[in-house]
Amino acid sequence: MFRFFENLVDPYVAYTETDTPPRRLWPFMAGYARPFRKVFAVTTFFSVTIAFIEIGLLWYLGRLVDLLDETGMQSFWAEHWHEMAAAALFLLVLRPVLQFLDVGLINNAIMPNFGTLIRWRAHRHVLRQSVGWYENDFAGRIANRIMQTPPAAGEAVFQIFDALTFSIAYIVGAGVLLMGADLRLVLPMILWLLLYMALLRWTITRVGPASKEASDARSAVTGRVVDAYTNIHSVKLFAQQDLETDYAREAIEYARETFQKEMRIFTVMDLCLVALNGFLIVAVVGWSIWLWSVGSASVGIVAAASALVLRLNAMTGWIMWAVSSFFRNLGVVAEGMETIAQPITLTDAPDARPLDFREGRIEIKGVSHHYGRGQGGLDHLSLTIAPGEKIGLVGRSGSGKSTLVKLLLRFYDPEGGTIRIDGQDITRVTQDSLRARIGMVQQDTALLHRSVRENILYGRPGATEAEMIAACDRAEASGFIASLADAEGRQGFDARVGERGVKLSGGQRQRIAIARVILKDAPILVLDEATSALDSEVEASIQETLYGMMTGKTVIAIAHRLSTIAQMDRIVVMDDGKIVEEGTHAALLAQGGLYAGFWARQSGGFIGTEDDAAE
Repeated sequence: MFRFFENLVDPYVAYTETDTPPRRLWPFMAGYARPFRKVFAVTTFFSVTIAFIEIGLLWYLGRLVDLLDETGMQSFWAEHWHEMAAAALFLLVLRPVLQFLDVGLINNAIMPNFGTLIRWRAHRHVLRQSVGWYENDFAGRIANRIMQTPPAAGEAVFQIFDALTFSIAYIVGAGVLLMGADLRLVLPMILWLLLYMALLRWTITRVGPASKEASDARSAVTGRVVDAYTNIHSVKLFAQQDLETDYAREAIEYARETFQKEMRIFTVMDLCLVALNGFLIVAVVGWSIWLWSVGSASVGIVAAASALVLRLNAMTGWIMWAVSSFFRNLGVVAEGMETIAQPITLTDAPDARPLDFREGRIEIKGVSHHYGRGQGGLDHLSLTIAPGEKIGLVGRSGSGKSTLVKLLLRFYDPEGGTIRIDGQDITRVTQDSLRARIGMVQQDTALLHRSVRENILYGRPGATEAEMIAACDRAEASGFIASLADAEGRQGFDARVGERGVKLSGGQRQRIAIARVILKDAPILVLDEATSALDSEVEASIQETLYGMMTGKTVIAIAHRLSTIAQMDRIVVMDDGKIVEEGTHAALLAQGGLYAGFWARQSGGFIGTEDDAAE
């Protein structure tokens, strides 16, 4: 039975992705709610039905009191046993069935699936964002918004059907019941309702912004805490636990202050609500007793009216809390939209096709990119790399080497100029097909917090076990992999490597990264200080592997250790975003220019500059 409700909506149903999600709250929610429209309609019907049943029970209580008063003990059962049996059957069978359908739709069809659908689609949307987009925010804050927005949206929908729809139907039914008994009884309820709506409006106008501010503050706390955990080695290395504690405390204190402001609203709301409910009880019950005393109302009417207002007294706090919770959760959703609803700016062209790779010619013409700052990056750079040619990129930190590689991978679009592969503008081909043709080993290798096997197969998920092992052998990684073990007892290829590969040494991470790229076997190879984390003995072995990998490929190798690129077909020297020298190692030494100066100054094979982390 539960499966029936749980399968009414598939949270992973196919949908049309958009690069520009709605930036306003209600259209944003409506887009996610579209697969639930039929379920929402049926749930509304049952929620209203349950509310009217509750009102009907109070009406029947009044009728039962009148029947007892009019009939007497001797003849009551003889005259009304059929009615009592029907009422008992309704309460024992039909009402539970209707209630089960109502809660089954809410708890089993909507709640698990609505949040799942939002989280799934939001995650897919965020994964499509560019690298530059991620570089402008905390990973922790992005993740926090992805995690907290779906349950908040689900809770808001829950309140609509569990409280708001029910309460509106209940209040309407209560008004009808009182009007049917005596029109004058509805007057104090109308006055109470007006005051109640005023209090509700006061609460809503304040709780939404307050909740959004509090939610944003919580996301900031998550961002700062995760930032410290992610960089725990730096925290420990520089003994800055106190600095990180103070940094987090600042955000935690601000989160506390915003939450205090939010809770003050609810305290005022509760005090006003108690006063309003006291007025409702005194006005309706008192008036119904007065009507009875003058012969205008029966005892049953007094009983029904009293039960009704006492029920409303119990419900009003719940309704107020549900409504405020509804808008509080919408505030959380609004805060999450600052991440989830951001448009994707780096997209495939509408007519983009997969890259038709033929030979691997790379043509860079007049490319400029300054990250929107007007300086740094590249400045009208032109470079042609022939199919199968192997070039080395050399230059000081900030000269534009890493920027050039990021543009080739289309992590950014150039602000001017074009990059073509085999004559095709890379902005006119699909991003996935472009990157599938490029293998890259970076200087700072970050692994996924998964098994060694999963990390290596990331290069080519369909590879066989034998192909994976062969790649590890070529990367000189098989030896240390066999000795790996994690805290859960997994060993070898099944061992987990920790977040960003923290359980492995830098050299081990680098060799796994090299194995991954060997397995990918892409025709264009980019090496960004690929051997910088290796010791000399392993590097010498890996260097031979890398040269083997280069066979038949177009290669771009960035290096500060000039000895690693001395054998390249051509060396390109960059400075201030431009190419200032190019030629073979011997030719550049003969020129006596910038490259020759690097070679003369290097110590242990390195250029005497910082790395390219700042590029």
